[in-house]
Amino acid sequence: MQSLSDWSTTHRTGIQAYLGTRFQDAWPPPFVERLQYPIFTGGKRVRPLLTVAAFQAIQPDAPVHSAVYGAGSAVELIHTYSLVHDDLPDMDDDDERRGRPTVHVAYDPATAILVGDALLTEAFSILASLELSAQTRVDLVQTLGRAAGYFGMIGGQAADVGIGGPVTDVDALVALHRGKTGALIEASVVMGGLVAQASAAQLEKLTAYGKAVGLAFQLADDVLDMEEDEGDDGPPSYVKLLGLEETQRRARELAMEAERAAEGLPSASRLLDLARFIIERDI
Repeated sequence: MQSLSDWSTTHRTGIQAYLGTRFQDAWPPPFVERLQYPIFTGGKRVRPLLTVAAFQAIQPDAPVHSAVYGAGSAVELIHTYSLVHDDLPDMDDDDERRGRPTVHVAYDPATAILVGDALLTEAFSILASLELSAQTRVDLVQTLGRAAGYFGMIGGQAADVGIGGPVTDVDALVALHRGKTGALIEASVVMGGLVAQASAAQLEKLTAYGKAVGLAFQLADDVLDMEEDEGDDGPPSYVKLLGLEETQRRARELAMEAERAAEGLPSASRLLDLARFIIERDI
């Protein structure tokens, strides 16, 4: 069996190749470079890798075909668009991401808004054109739309910018991150199951796994970013509210919850590997 590193490299390459086919015909022609700029700035591709792992958890003997990479790439485009817009001056106002100038710095804010809009809409175009049954495509669109919209990621971002008032307790912070970060991670997992034609019972397991991993991801991120986030001007974080040790403990507890949720799937080994990676990369 491949190591997680080798497995990730193999499928990250497939995802990169799929993403490389997008936007080649963008108009006007200079827009092509701008659209591809934020897509290829590095990143671990955790979300599409979760899509692949979920597919393999249901169909371990089936080859990973283009529809799997397509579904994962759609999630990655939504994630990337959210970062492009988050970086804008009226949001987080970040000048650099992954060691490179953010889109609005490399070009201008208007370009960043348009790039984000194009990545968002292309994600759903991809899902609608996959070589899958009409019902599966509808299910994929609904899953991603709910996770990316006001009920999920955008709702969490609205809370993050203070629309619902200041976030001062753990319950409010959990609600924020189940939307802003967790919803898209959960969708990544469920979408892999949908492509694999998972049963209702299997989708329930994948949903529970994705929900636990999605929140664990943010807890681990808060540990990684605790020095950057400290101080009254920094964003609310689990480390601030719970302390370092309790944040680490809850992250590990969520990883174990994810492992329990995946029990009984035909082959959950990669999902388990990724759950551990999400925690151990930071804490």
